[in-house]
Amino acid sequence: MSKITIDRYDLALLDALQRKGNATNATLGEQIRLSASQISRRIQRLEEDGVIAGYVALLAPAALGLGVTAFAQVILERHDDTATEAFEGAVASMPEVMDCFSVSGDADYMLRMVVPDLAAFSELTMKRLPRLPGVARVKTSIALHTVKQTHALPLDHLTQPSKPRQRVRYAES
Repeated sequence: MSKITIDRYDLALLDALQRKGNATNATLGEQIRLSASQISRRIQRLEEDGVIAGYVALLAPAALGLGVTAFAQVILERHDDTATEAFEGAVASMPEVMDCFSVSGDADYMLRMVVPDLAAFSELTMKRLPRLPGVARVKTSIALHTVKQTHALPLDHLTQPSKPRQRVRYAES
């Protein structure tokens, strides 16, 4: 794994792209005080280095009729490779499951799901999730309202003194 060096311009660029990923290079250049061609080269390098993983449009679930956000803690019957691979493969094919994390603690997995309504939530949690391969128990919670939701990663830690295991190194420019 190669080291990546970023400077204050890269940090500002990453921050701006997280907040408005469809901004033009000219707009980004005005914000960051670099030329559009410098922005383009920096973006290309950050993409090649794997710092920028891709671009998406964030859709409003409620505007699309997905009014229920829920979370599920899933406990598996067994913890061997076959059981976890079967469960993970089944979950990966479920469009309602937005995120699935293998977690520590009482549960084996934590899922974030979106569905249109309580009937769809009931179908998902009472019939479909418990029937997934290897599932022993499912515990769910419905989000009542969103307090904070962001996709912008915190970047301040990159300007702190480097830790030996960090892949990205900050350099003053």
